[in-house]
Amino acid sequence: MRGYILHFEAAIAAAVAGLAGELAPGSRVLDAGAGEGQYASRFTGHRYVGVDLGVGDARWDYTGLHAIADLRALPFADGVFAGVLNVVTLEHVSEPQVVVREMARVLAAGGRLLLIVPHEWEVHQHPHDYFRYTRFGCQLLLERAGLTVDSIRPVGGYFRLLSRRLLSGYKFFPAPLSWLWLAAVAAPALLLPWLDGLDRRADYTLGYICHAHKDPQSGYADGYAETP
Repeated sequence: MRGYILHFEAAIAAAVAGLAGELAPGSRVLDAGAGEGQYASRFTGHRYVGVDLGVGDARWDYTGLHAIADLRALPFADGVFAGVLNVVTLEHVSEPQVVVREMARVLAAGGRLLLIVPHEWEVHQHPHDYFRYTRFGCQLLLERAGLTVDSIRPVGGYFRLLSRRLLSGYKFFPAPLSWLWLAAVAAPALLLPWLDGLDRRADYTLGYICHAHKDPQSGYADGYAETP
């Protein structure tokens, strides 16, 4: 039931687990924008490195990270990671193209990048919340960084989005009114995802899960590939 309601979170967890399964045991993995390192447990068989600037949430504990660093200037040599993940972090950086180029730079030839971004999401981690992304924006950022895009998948459509928004309404009410709100919207919120197939293009989506890789023959150099 949790995965049904928190569809975006469940999809993220599955995508991260999928990346871990694709990478060879013992290979280096960079979690760029790791927060508190919540995905570290998925990579116990790899050489996991968690990096974050450490400004996202004052309540978070960043002491378990391997480095506190700006994602615009990662403190690693070129091509040292077999995999890089960047999970709902790109909205919090002021120069997303620079960050994607940096992730591409440290990615080894043939290495895989998992990028997950929000599209329809509330403002969070004030004031460090700058952007929202479309599938076309994701493709542009990845291709300009010299990466080959394998897939860009929307996470749900209009009716899943509407369901999530209904449930989130409890935040505007003090207890016990918040519980009354949840009781009132529970039935429609649980039924709406069944209609999600009607939004065939999923233009109304919570976010996107993007898979890309670094092609050894791409001609990528110095972290940047100019588009024609």
